[in-house]
Amino acid sequence: MDISTLLPFIALIVAIGAFAGILAGLLGVGGGIVLVPAFFYTFAALGYESPQLMQICLATSLATIIVTSIRSVLSHHKKGAVEWSILKSFGPGIVAGALIGVLVASSLRSATLQVIFGIVAIVIGLYLAFGNASWRLGVAMPKGIMRAIISPLIGFLSVLMGIGGGSFGVPTMTLYGVPIHRAVATAAGFGAIIAIPSVIGFLFVNLPAEVTPPLTIGAVNIPVFLVVISMTLLTAPLGAKIAHAMNPKPLKRVFGGFLILVALNMLRKALMG
Repeated sequence: MDISTLLPFIALIVAIGAFAGILAGLLGVGGGIVLVPAFFYTFAALGYESPQLMQICLATSLATIIVTSIRSVLSHHKKGAVEWSILKSFGPGIVAGALIGVLVASSLRSATLQVIFGIVAIVIGLYLAFGNASWRLGVAMPKGIMRAIISPLIGFLSVLMGIGGGSFGVPTMTLYGVPIHRAVATAAGFGAIIAIPSVIGFLFVNLPAEVTPPLTIGAVNIPVFLVVISMTLLTAPLGAKIAHAMNPKPLKRVFGGFLILVALNMLRKALMG
């Protein structure tokens, strides 16, 4: 990359990281839901579009989630908001699902991963836009066979989406009666146990050198990871402050609509080539 390409690229990644951090703090959704499509369109515009591009986007997004989720769960723990019993009981299944997700993601072509991302992102967008905090599936978190199904599914889908625990973990917990602030706090822990094993797996994925951006280890692009993590750590507290100062519900609906449009465009791009 020459300097005339590199500087706009860095500026764009800085802006993406800042936006993702504010959204994470403001809406309680992980930045990954923004980072993955943003990485995809940025790398594609720079000429790195390939059958392996989505793997790079997922892996790099998950790498940022390691840092943000650990920082977030420690902050919530100080306030006593993390339900450690849920983390311990759901953790093994989530880790197993995440590792299966890495194996599946590393064997799929970018277009297939785009379709999966698009479909699941539409579901998440609809939930953000139209979901109701009073909806319930039960009065306590599931055990036995239901937990054995739900916990790996959270890890598996999160890796295929390149996201942390918020988008699936928060709705799951609130649907089973966990108060929203405790669900958000505990989902930060989900993010760490999804991202750590999956990123270790993605570091060993062998991609052709000609399709990877500079300084990519396995499927993780190190410069983008460092720039984005610097920005999200700076801007997430700002998003949290804004959330406390106003009602985030209308913003969730707007973002849900925005996410649906992004997902539909990604589906269009995947299906029409």
